[in-house]
Amino acid sequence: MIPMAGLSIMALACGLERAGFWYQLLTKEDKIVRGVLEAAHYDLAEARAIAEREKDLPIGRFLVAPLKLKQATPETFRLAMEAAADKEFIQMRKGDKLLETVIAVAPLLGLLGTVTGLIATFSNLNIGGGGGGDQATKAAAGIGEALLTTAAGMMVAIVALVIFECWSLCNQIKWTTFLKWVLS
Repeated sequence: MIPMAGLSIMALACGLERAGFWYQLLTKEDKIVRGVLEAAHYDLAEARAIAEREKDLPIGRFLVAPLKLKQATPETFRLAMEAAADKEFIQMRKGDKLLETVIAVAPLLGLLGTVTGLIATFSNLNIGGGGGGDQATKAAAGIGEALLTTAAGMMVAIVALVIFECWSLCNQIKWTTFLKWVLS
């Protein structure tokens, strides 16, 4: 059960880190974009300064990339935005592989715990030796404990799957938004 607890902690830590990332991004993004676009109508240097102040967020890095260019053509401007979007998408997907691994490994660890627990339970049974109710009670307790590992593995995997799907949805929505900005 210790590996299961470790997987659970890793999945929850990844989920909390991603929650902080997305909260920051979603609460500040509109203000930053609005500020950069308003400033770009009058002064590209000011628009770049606004974007650079927000370089700790993906939207800031995304917007500053094309604004760094000197006398950019529309095509180079678009290419700079595409390259920045690709880099930011990688950052947005951070933690996905960890969650995918937890989703795959947790049920298998649970199943392994069940199998080893049942093996231990049945190896301790005195088959044909006339074991009494005490032995049956111990066997039932061992089987219950073995099945508990499967349930724990499935619970960890389900929680990790929900976290993964939530952040995948956020990634999909933001990637679509980035592409709209690039292509428009």
